[in-house]
Parts: sequence; C-alpha cells; structure tokens
Amino acid sequence: MSGHSKWSTIKRQKESKDAHRGQVFTKLGKAIIVAVHAGGGIGDPETNFRLRLAIEKARSLNMPKDTIQRAISRGTGGKEGGDWSEIVYEGYGPEGMAVIVEVATDNKNRTTSEIKNFFERGGGSIAGPGAVSYQFKKSGLITLEKSNSVDEQILNLIDLGAEEVEEANDVIEVYTKPEQTHEMKNKIQQAGFKVLSEEIMMQPINWMKIQEKSKAEKVLKFMEGLEEHDDVQKVYANFDIPEEIFK
Repeated sequence: MSGHSKWSTIKRQKESKDAHRGQVFTKLGKAIIVAVHAGGGIGDPETNFRLRLAIEKARSLNMPKDTIQRAISRGTGGKEGGDWSEIVYEGYGPEGMAVIVEVATDNKNRTTSEIKNFFERGGGSIAGPGAVSYQFKKSGLITLEKSNSVDEQILNLIDLGAEEVEEANDVIEVYTKPEQTHEMKNKIQQAGFKVLSEEIMMQPINWMKIQEKSKAEKVLKFMEGLEEHDDVQKVYANFDIPEEIFK
C-alpha cells in the first residue's frame, strides 16, 4: 500500500494537527469512560488492557493528567458517571465503500438518528449488523517511526515475527493478531524500534480503489464529517486513494 492514502494515515495526520482542540479531548475522555465500563468497571490500566490503550492514546495527544483521571472516575461510577453505551454501525458511504463506525454515547436514540441522517446526506446508507464487517478483520496495529533504512527495518520486523508490515507515508505499520498486540509491541521496543502507537482496529480485507479526484474528495469529506461527530470514536473504511490524484 505504499504510495496510497488510507484512512489510518490521513487520520494520524489530522489528529496531530487537531490535538489542541477541545473536541479531541472530549472524544478521548469518552473512550476512557467506555473502556472502564467494558472492563467491568475496572479503572486500573495494568489489569484493563483496553483502558491502558485509551490512556496511552490520550497521553500521546497531550491530554492533561487530571482530565484523564476524571474520565476514569466517571467510568468507575464516580461523579457524573452517566449511562454510556457503545454502538457499532455498519453501512455504505459514497461510491459504495464499506464503512464501520464505533461510537460512545449516553443517548442511543439521538446518536442513531444523527448517524443515519449523516449517511443519507452523504450519499450512503446505514445497513444491518454484518452487512460490511465481513470485509474487515480485527487486528492489532502498531505504528513505528521510520528510519533512513526502511527496507532493513521491515526485514528486521519480519524476523521478529510480525505477520504483516507496511510502509505508510509517515510511519511503518505492523499488523498482528489482537491478542498478540502488546507482546509484539514489547518485542519491537526491545529490538530498538521507536513505537508511536498501539491499538486494536478493523483492518480492511478488500480495498476499493478511488481513481478520480472528485470521488476521492467526496469520500474524504464524508469521512472527515463522521469524525467530527462528538460521539464517534473510530471510523473504518476500505477506500484506497492513489496519492498522485492530489498532486
């Protein structure tokens, strides 16, 4: 996929630019709250793997320590804990691309209505569970800082047991089985690589190539609009845009 733009790459670049915005911290706070709930109310990142990932992501975007702690407290039932739920929507976006949207909300009916309307306005539609998820697989994703010898890095990562390694525009991406993500991250760090992030994500299996600039712009506008929604945590899509389209 080197030389192509996937949403994971675009999202990383967008997050780094928008890290100062309050909305980013709001989303990170919701992710922490939901991670605590999903872990049975456990607010200890040492025993709640998902919470640890959420906290690491928050720290990487410079979320204040006290703000992180307040979110953990809310998740464990502290003051203003609220009734938070996770919902996963599946559907089709512009040009028929497959889309999965993960949200954290304290008002299911409102969020469902808003997400459905957004899809319809953007030229897509919400579908039922399983409609597009078969085009994705759950994977662990570890992103690494590039060196001047990318080919050597990739070979070394394969020797460490990485199942799939890709060079993106700005980083090296290592994909692995979800349950092996943390173990692989530790092996990579011990080998001297600089790990930038670690997460569990939905990796597209079948890619839809977008070859026209106008279609690519429509797809990206749709994705960015979804990301702007306060309740949306993650968006996955199977589009693949050649970089030369925007040159």
